[in-house]
Amino acid sequence: MKGFARGGAESPEEEVMFQDENGPIEEFTWGRFVICGEEHGKVGGKKTGKGKDIRLIGKKVSKWKEREGHRLSPSMITGVFDQEVDILIIGIGVDGGIECPEKVLRLIGERGIGQVVLKRTPEACSLYNRQFREGKRVALLAHGTC
Repeated sequence: MKGFARGGAESPEEEVMFQDENGPIEEFTWGRFVICGEEHGKVGGKKTGKGKDIRLIGKKVSKWKEREGHRLSPSMITGVFDQEVDILIIGIGVDGGIECPEKVLRLIGERGIGQVVLKRTPEACSLYNRQFREGKRVALLAHGTC
């Protein structure tokens, strides 16, 4: 698959879409996160760490197992409430394939999180790192593919 469309990588799994040596998210490629030196993903059918859909609060990574399909529902927003989070960043996939309906955004606000930001996953990783390093109380729910 020479000349992969996203930037010359051999395949989407090989292209580094986000990199920041200062972390906590150090690298993101299709279906794979490196957070505090630990790999999480699913590439070529092989799962590592917490998998390709992650929840990150501070430097603690957990599997975002509730995400199914490409349209978020209130029941999929988990593990971020009662965590003293002010900002929730949702990584909506590399190509923006995840939809987040208004009712889900309202629920997040009603549950006490003051700001929700939807970004494609590479940009969500960058924003998370910036907010984390500025000392903000931030959480990330991120989808690692489409």
